[in-house]
Amino acid sequence: MLPVGVEGAGWSAWPAPAKLNLNLRIVGRRADGYHLLQTVFRLLDWGDTVYLRARGDGRIVRVSGSVDVPAAEDLAVRAAQALQVASGSVLGADIALDKRIPQGGGLGGGSSDAATVLRALNLIWGCALDVDHLAGLGLRLGADVPVFVRGANALAEGVGEVLTPLVLTPAWYVIVAPGVAVPTAALFQAPELTRDAAPETIARLSCGTARGNAFEPVVRARYPAVAAALDWLGGLSAARLSGSGACIYAELADCASAERIASTCPAPWKAWVVAGAERSPLLAALEDFGKV
Repeated sequence: MLPVGVEGAGWSAWPAPAKLNLNLRIVGRRADGYHLLQTVFRLLDWGDTVYLRARGDGRIVRVSGSVDVPAAEDLAVRAAQALQVASGSVLGADIALDKRIPQGGGLGGGSSDAATVLRALNLIWGCALDVDHLAGLGLRLGADVPVFVRGANALAEGVGEVLTPLVLTPAWYVIVAPGVAVPTAALFQAPELTRDAAPETIARLSCGTARGNAFEPVVRARYPAVAAALDWLGGLSAARLSGSGACIYAELADCASAERIASTCPAPWKAWVVAGAERSPLLAALEDFGKV
């Protein structure tokens, strides 16, 4: 079913995939307060869909989106505005979001929506900005945006802007949403958060030897629903928190195993079975439209 307001000619649909953090370490803090991270981003073959239509009047209009996020604060809207300024385009856009990725779930929904808007409108408007330029615009919107702009699984370091592409083993995932949203900013300010972990090697991070998420003990203590979901899923497979939560996941070798676990997910939690992606499905959509 199409989102409300997506009717008439001129619309195009673009994937905005979710991500998982296969690990997450905080290895320091900059003088300006930003945290220095090491994390492996795994893109998924599942997520939101962004619908776009060019406008001739220069206006950026969110036709539909998350009811919990005002249009002025929506990263998809802000991404369109940033691209408009950077490119000097006189065109505008209608934006509609079909949201599947849970808000505050640690799956990168808002960041992915923003990246999709940057890459797709760059094509639709004929801006011709290169990927490095678009990734730079994305970084101003959020630390997770550049990995979605580039569209490859990667090790992220620094504040998230230093990306090393990785080839990851094919895998299936059970993702469980326990029905709460976790605000990232509050977790970064938590006094009990470990901020001085020793850096890991790329080899250990990329092959899965180094697991763990610095936010997990903080989220466990503050959000009983997430703790309960971790305990339930942990009784069936190795359960992990993605990003700053609240969604958790388990990695499985095949779809059938993932579906068996997901089928037993207790209500009112939600569970999805999704495949890891070798690269973002957005890149294929851009190619089909005419170019990357």
